[in-house]
Amino acid sequence: MSTTPPDGTALEMGSARGRWVLLTTVLGSGLAMLDATVVNVALGRIGEDLDADFGGLQWTINAYTLTLAALILVGGSLGDRLGRRRIFLVGVVWFALASLLCGLAPDIETLVAARGLQGVGGALLTPGSLAIIAASFRDEDRSAAVGAWSGLGGIAAALGPLVGGWLVEVSWRLVFLVNVPVAVLIVLVAVRHVPESRDPDAVGRLDVLGTALAAGGLAAVTFGLTRAGEAGFGSSVGPTIGAGLALLVTFVVVEARSSHPLVPLSLFRNTQFSAANLVTFLVYAALGVVFVLLVLQLQVVVGWSPIVAGSAMLPVTLLMLGFSARAGALAQRIGPRLPMTVGPLLAGVGVLLMSRVDAGASYGVDVLPAVVVFGAGLTLLVAPLTATVLDAADDRHAGIASGVNNAVARTAGLLAVAVIPVAAGIGGGDYTDPGAFGDGYRVAMLISAALLLAGSVLAVALVRRPLTAAGPEEHRLHIEECRHCGVSAPQLHPADRGR
Repeated sequence: MSTTPPDGTALEMGSARGRWVLLTTVLGSGLAMLDATVVNVALGRIGEDLDADFGGLQWTINAYTLTLAALILVGGSLGDRLGRRRIFLVGVVWFALASLLCGLAPDIETLVAARGLQGVGGALLTPGSLAIIAASFRDEDRSAAVGAWSGLGGIAAALGPLVGGWLVEVSWRLVFLVNVPVAVLIVLVAVRHVPESRDPDAVGRLDVLGTALAAGGLAAVTFGLTRAGEAGFGSSVGPTIGAGLALLVTFVVVEARSSHPLVPLSLFRNTQFSAANLVTFLVYAALGVVFVLLVLQLQVVVGWSPIVAGSAMLPVTLLMLGFSARAGALAQRIGPRLPMTVGPLLAGVGVLLMSRVDAGASYGVDVLPAVVVFGAGLTLLVAPLTATVLDAADDRHAGIASGVNNAVARTAGLLAVAVIPVAAGIGGGDYTDPGAFGDGYRVAMLISAALLLAGSVLAVALVRRPLTAAGPEEHRLHIEECRHCGVSAPQLHPADRGR
């Protein structure tokens, strides 16, 4: 399968054009990635300014995640068929326009709708960033290009909370409006310097019906669970959740019978693949809640400014930047079972320590130790988990396997942010009441720790198969996934870019 640009000129890593391509892809993926981080930091100010309840803040997160999770596989397929640079640019422009709408939103309803549109743009541009690298660079330079893309993205991620917190101090609207000039720069550079490429072997129709069923089902379930925090399970909430579940069941039936499924269910016949995705679901459900609620707890209950609260998780980014590659190498030597067992346990201990963060908390005594333990667990877990998913699938399915795992991770976070705060008793205007929010926060952290423990138990019980790849081969699998659908491994947080 050829991914070389039509003019046959594969780029060299050290060439001027190669550097422009790297800049474009790093800025593009960063555009979608960092937005999630700074929005978490901005939630408190958004609620105050737009007079939104906690359900509105949940939807500010979930609307973006919903459309991104539902459409990211389609975004990769469109790039393969219609041109990766073309779809990438469409995604960048779409994301910028949606960001402008977010920044100008007069009320929470408009903001939520604009966030959903942002997710569509993210689903178009995210797969394309890594796929463009795979298609543009010559074979001997691709691994180095992927490494540079990951490393530069990690540095950008490390700066994200600081920049985001500073922007929120001025105005939460700048969190969205700053995307517009960045998008303009990306478009100008991409049009001039990024070669076009497509997959000439891409065949079959896009699974439009499957996409619609998945998106509709997830939307209905998420809406119902979010509303349950305000109205209970009576009225229309129960039927809405039921309708969503029915759509998801129909999705499974349609995928099983489709000749061109969005999600090939045959992948799940592999016990290792199913186990790794179950662990992914549990772990990323916990992470979705932790990254949203901890930042709010630090602002609402502890009383820290957005920039200080947003920077609290910086050690996680630094740990993953420094040690994720070593964790992956360790899993290559001893197999993924032990890292995938110990990693969630450590992260769970970190979350338990986070549950103790309360009014008057000190960063050095109360927050930093929890964040370091949590980050150590994630560092040990993420690379082996991703490699296990890829190892469980045939090479020809590496791309779709990674894409499915990505969608599982995002769906887990989506549902968890809808369900766990409700289960913990957080709703309505609780985020403006330090006492009520603090009580709910502690319960939510305990639930998240239990999910991480469950992920550890599943890993020790079900993960058996050793990793077959080693260093260079791992890069080959990443490149192969780009060739198939351009979807990278699930991104739990900007820190994850340091893998």
